[in-house]
Amino acid sequence: MAARRGKTPVFNVICVAQAGRLEYEAILFARSFRQCNPDFPGRLLIAEPQGAKWSIETRISGPVRALLEEAGAEIVPFQNRHFGQSYPHGNKIEMFEAMPPGPFVFFDTDTVFTAPLDRVRFDFNRPSASMRREGTWPEPQLYHAGYTAIWKSLYDRFGLDFESSLDLSHYDEHWERYLYFNAGWFFGADAAEFGKRFEDYAHQIRWHTPDALASQSLDPWLDQVALPLVIHAFGGGRPGPELAGLDGEVSCHYRALPLLYARESDAAVAMVEAVAAPNAVKKVLKAHEPAKRLIYQGKGQKLRAMFDRNDLPRREQVLRNAIKRAGLWLR
Repeated sequence: MAARRGKTPVFNVICVAQAGRLEYEAILFARSFRQCNPDFPGRLLIAEPQGAKWSIETRISGPVRALLEEAGAEIVPFQNRHFGQSYPHGNKIEMFEAMPPGPFVFFDTDTVFTAPLDRVRFDFNRPSASMRREGTWPEPQLYHAGYTAIWKSLYDRFGLDFESSLDLSHYDEHWERYLYFNAGWFFGADAAEFGKRFEDYAHQIRWHTPDALASQSLDPWLDQVALPLVIHAFGGGRPGPELAGLDGEVSCHYRALPLLYARESDAAVAMVEAVAAPNAVKKVLKAHEPAKRLIYQGKGQKLRAMFDRNDLPRREQVLRNAIKRAGLWLR
């Protein structure tokens, strides 16, 4: 793609959606993106998984497809060759085979936009990803390999320099010392090359697992295990302040509508309710039970009133449990 003089090169925005929950999240994603970025020069691409690796319908339904296309999104089908229904997180690995080459930014579909994306200064030659994560992987076991041995075995497998990936402000065997991302957003200079390496690394980790990972679960963590290795291989690393708008004033990875109402910003909640308000959207979105109850029946605002966003639990699971006790954990 051609670069604009003195500015970030033109890039594409990508997410993955399929029949069910993701297609309804994609409505909020696409419509909030277009509202915040009416003159976006790149393409808004929605990757749609298909193929024999699924025993359920994956194609986006007609009414949702119409709303997405009205928002300027292009739905691009791709074939699952490795993962599919057995590991849906693999969609964000396999989708790249259908994506055009060039710079890209990927977002999980459970993301809402609240400001223009041009407020974020992307350096596509230094890829990065979201740090809004917890220490979910690995889980070192007594008498088995620790954090250093586990991560170093992966860097060694792919011929990568392990030491340069470390954050030395954290002590040895503390999970934040090691390069680890949430895959809710990430970006790179070329979708084709990034995808090839992502698939290669994930495939090797899954089917030729290093001995140091013998006690570790890769489901659902495989994508988050491979991602930092890919980013490091392309010369990237932890995000700097120029990317603070992601997971900030520009985009919000809310993960689930109940969590949006419980903990996210007023701007994120207001945007979701605004883009869900038109009758044409309501007619489609109310078929999704979480949207019906939380957005249209007002239970989301009641849930929001239950929590002090200046004093939320540090661990997401604690917040989820509180929502479940209130009978409002809806996915």
